[in-house]
Amino acid sequence: MGCGPSLARIRWALVGDLDHILARLAPTLGEPTAEAVPLSGGITNHNFRVTLAGVQYMMRVHGSNTALLGIDRSAERIASESAAQLGIAPEVVAAMEEGMLTRFVACEQPGAGEIGERVAELAGALRAFHDCGVRLPVRFWVPDLLRDYARIARERAAVLPAAFEQTVAIVRRIAGALAREQERPCHNDLLPGNIIRDSADGRLLIVDWEYAGMGHRYFDLGNLSVNNGFDASTDDRLLAAYHGREPSDRRRAQLKLMRVVSDAREAAWAVVQAGISSLDFDFTGYGEEHFQRLLSTVAQPDFEEWLAAA
Repeated sequence: MGCGPSLARIRWALVGDLDHILARLAPTLGEPTAEAVPLSGGITNHNFRVTLAGVQYMMRVHGSNTALLGIDRSAERIASESAAQLGIAPEVVAAMEEGMLTRFVACEQPGAGEIGERVAELAGALRAFHDCGVRLPVRFWVPDLLRDYARIARERAAVLPAAFEQTVAIVRRIAGALAREQERPCHNDLLPGNIIRDSADGRLLIVDWEYAGMGHRYFDLGNLSVNNGFDASTDDRLLAAYHGREPSDRRRAQLKLMRVVSDAREAAWAVVQAGISSLDFDFTGYGEEHFQRLLSTVAQPDFEEWLAAA
């Protein structure tokens, strides 16, 4: 959601012509009244600040081959609209095959320290979404996702890193240890860049719902925790705020295990992205970082204790 000040008009051959998209929106929202401004951030899509009839919006143009990553655009739209109704995401103005238009929010990127300090607010936002009752048309379950990612990589003659099969076995063990829970609508991509602070009122908002699906709510909690560098004390505050009471050892263990599963997803996602993405990003290095962190965590004696406690 950060701003890049270049005023160059950009066309992306792989994802469609921004001018064409804006022309389709003009009958309902008005003609462009300022040059589109490309925004930094995001490693799957292309983001722009656009102005139609004097009103600012954020236009996200979908990247190519995103369905291969497990993205379902109808689920993204439904999740984004539901989150906006809960007041935890920007308003969705229009959704189309090529992208999504949301109300532009003047914002800052909170630092990792602020996210940790305000973890109770994020826990409440996630709990509200998990309990909102919406049914998303796609399932998000990392063991299935790893299988699909491996197939896609092999179909494109990609060499799976040695850590991939080891990671699949680890996630299978974790899935077997976790108690079965009712599937909930989940965000599934709580990276620091997907949490913003509204400059107008200071609220934290969650953006980029493209990986939303029906899944295990503790994946969201573990994903938020590991991606934002939470320590054990912050994890306890997250669990206490989410459940409204002090966490049990079982819940602590579930959260720790889902941190591992989150790293597995990030690493495998990067393997696929390295083979299909046209964006200038070091996906191989990103994947290696997450494989290494996952394997380092699993090598600790605590891992077997988490499996038993979960």
